[in-house]
Amino acid sequence: MDFYMNKKALIALCLLLSAFTLKAQQIQRFNPDTIRTIVIDSAVNIISHRLTAQDFIDAVVHDTSFYKAFQNMKRYAFTAENRIYTYDKQNKVNGKIYRKIRHDFVDGKRQTTYLINQDEGAVKKKNGKYELYTVEMFDYIFMNAYNSDFTSSSSSSALGKGKNAGYKAKLKALIFTPGRRISGIPFISSKTEIFGPELRQYYNYEFARGTYMDSIPVYRFKVIKKPSTADDDTMIKEMTTIFDMNTFQILGRYIDMKFSNMFVDFNVQMDIELNRFNGELLPTKITYQGNWDIPFHKEERASFLIVQKDYNKAP
Repeated sequence: MDFYMNKKALIALCLLLSAFTLKAQQIQRFNPDTIRTIVIDSAVNIISHRLTAQDFIDAVVHDTSFYKAFQNMKRYAFTAENRIYTYDKQNKVNGKIYRKIRHDFVDGKRQTTYLINQDEGAVKKKNGKYELYTVEMFDYIFMNAYNSDFTSSSSSSALGKGKNAGYKAKLKALIFTPGRRISGIPFISSKTEIFGPELRQYYNYEFARGTYMDSIPVYRFKVIKKPSTADDDTMIKEMTTIFDMNTFQILGRYIDMKFSNMFVDFNVQMDIELNRFNGELLPTKITYQGNWDIPFHKEERASFLIVQKDYNKAP
């Protein structure tokens, strides 16, 4: 029982990876869908484009530009709008967070101005910390992403000290470099390496081409669980990646993760989209909805919508 009783680090890690699968009708949240801003033209025969499935897999596994897009934010002024909802066991909203923040540079130093800062309901504890670890970790990963602890090295030592530091590193690895094995995640480490020899048999690959943000020709590479595959054989049910057709850079990613055993239950969907400003990739939209539950801890249900816009290069 000691494993459950004092493992806040496990809770922090499980922010995206643990959810209670809803038995009733699913509530309408910021329900992420597969890159909503892409218009698919048609399925594509990648051989005729002189590409193979392995080309897409290699690009997903070895890509660094997707994570670098978040690092690029430290050189830009921008406006961020963050909407967060938390839910009770009846799937009714019991907490709301709305932030509209302007990040600028004054005399070469970053200045943060809260244009709107509103909290309602069960958002924070009496000590000022967030009620849900889900919100706390999302605040670290995305809403606070311009801080130096995010934009420097991705190693756990660069994320600050404390028992949650290593888990933050693993969480970032899962979000920004999916498809690799991420050791140290209880019960599910072996299920993150979806292109490995053990899991590859459980997935189909689908290819299409389309237009992203009304003007950018793209490929869509979808990795989706085979219908015949048992649910407990996989954790990632779908991962869709959008590639710029000309540069092969990743412009968007959608992940659907579900898993259930006697230790954890989770059901999480997340979508991240990028766009170019002054030739550099920068994040424009992040949506998340998820529920998770582990024994002896409070069940967490939340959804997020993060929009970042009005980018201007720092002087």
